[in-house]
Amino acid sequence: MSIKTRHVAALLAAIASTVALTACGDDGNDTASSPTCPNGKIRFGVEPFEDPAKLTPAFQVVGEALSEKLNCPVEVTVVDSYSAEVLAMRNGQLELGVFGPLGYVFASQQADARPLASFGTADGQLSTYTAGIWVPNDSPIKSIADLRGKSLALSEPGSTSGDALPQMALRDNGLQDSDLDITYAGGHPEALLALSNGKVDAAEINSQQLATSTGEGAFDTSKFRQIWTSDPIPNDPITVAGATSPEFQKAVSDALLTLPPEAVAKAGALLDVDPAGPLLAVDQSTYQPLFDLASTLGLTAEDAG
Repeated sequence: MSIKTRHVAALLAAIASTVALTACGDDGNDTASSPTCPNGKIRFGVEPFEDPAKLTPAFQVVGEALSEKLNCPVEVTVVDSYSAEVLAMRNGQLELGVFGPLGYVFASQQADARPLASFGTADGQLSTYTAGIWVPNDSPIKSIADLRGKSLALSEPGSTSGDALPQMALRDNGLQDSDLDITYAGGHPEALLALSNGKVDAAEINSQQLATSTGEGAFDTSKFRQIWTSDPIPNDPITVAGATSPEFQKAVSDALLTLPPEAVAKAGALLDVDPAGPLLAVDQSTYQPLFDLASTLGLTAEDAG
């Protein structure tokens, strides 16, 4: 699966657009370029793991708090796709980026993205989530192996819980793509809707989307059941572009790790971290299982559609 040109164009246009969200300042005109404020602003990309209408205000709060710490305007942009975010950082269009765990693997390899922090729980532990596959309660499907000949909705290419981990589960149970009808719904909410509307026999629903949808009353768990769940996955890292200066990277790291919990609470809630604690430091070793997963499946950045 190749990177889609329209996704890249949409992202670059969004970043360049004046409708990009500026957390403070007058488009950076009043802030001189400095080691902690490159080009007078910081461009902060967010992966599209949820509806942008929810992601944008949640991460704008993070951007505003970071802006105050660094005395630099922060522009928050929800990107169009996983691959577009990787490409934008590689092309110098983003200083910071929130990636899914697998997206971070590709960003590390292609754009020298470096993880700084991830979401902590109120008791000071690094938060995690799980991938899952769900079916209707009355379905004859009892296990992954029973998906042979059935239809399965996944999220989108490049998603950790919505693509790679379910694909690994299929392989572990002796199934190949040709053994069932796999559809990429376009996102986690869309995969859930495909199942609840009876469009597919099964669908991936990760624990984050499950919490959001049940909390909103959009998914009745009494009518469905989970036939598979993954091991816990460390939550999404906030990364910095390796091309930025060491001074900038340290300043951002220090700022992120001292943000008050209320600054990250809305973003954390979308990742099923509620109540959220302060952000916690992470590094590449935190996500080593995802590097191993990509290697086992033979995935590259081109597989993030």
